[in-house]
Amino acid sequence: MKVEVSLSPALYPYRTLTERHSTVAIDVLRATTAICAAFQAGCSKIVPLDTLEELRTYRDAGFALAAERGGRKVEGAEYGNSPTEYLRTDMQGLRLAYSTTNGTRCILAASDAVHTYVGAFANLGALAARLADENLDVVLLCSGWENNFCIEDTLVAGALIERLGAKAEPWGDAARMALALWRAAQPSPLAYCDQCTHVARLRAFGAEADVNFAFQTDTCPLVPVLVGGQIVL
Repeated sequence: MKVEVSLSPALYPYRTLTERHSTVAIDVLRATTAICAAFQAGCSKIVPLDTLEELRTYRDAGFALAAERGGRKVEGAEYGNSPTEYLRTDMQGLRLAYSTTNGTRCILAASDAVHTYVGAFANLGALAARLADENLDVVLLCSGWENNFCIEDTLVAGALIERLGAKAEPWGDAARMALALWRAAQPSPLAYCDQCTHVARLRAFGAEADVNFAFQTDTCPLVPVLVGGQIVL
């Protein structure tokens, strides 16, 4: 399969793989990691939303609200986007209406794909197995920060290409760069990202546990997918 990497949602319309393909939305710090954690904690579905105005309409429908802007939980929401908070919470059967600065926009931008998956280090192995089984071309869409490139999402893309192994043909310079960056980050991708902008931002907020968790692989072995505007397993 061909695997292309789009380094930010702003570049996604310019991808070359436009025929039948799956897209993986990646926002490892923290939205896609948090989505994996929410499902691991028992959440039944998540509705990704662009704006806070949309978010608030879901409260009357029985959804819990989860929202973040600029790395901080939005006032009036029950949850932010902390994966470690989700894993400490009984979320069995919970339905979340979810809006974040970057991650949910990234997921929604990829909704035209045959399958739109949520990807992070947390579900790397399960996701790679799913992609290998379906054998479609794949676009790995990095969320970045407000349409700008970030290293940590690119590392996830590179790790996924490596995990796919001989099944994957890196398609284009961004995919080759992501794989090279992932290999350069060994043996400690977390240490490699120590000076990354968003890592520093989250640590300043006291979210060190979230950062550490987000760089652990295969902690949530499941595959969230966008179906009819809702993320489900």
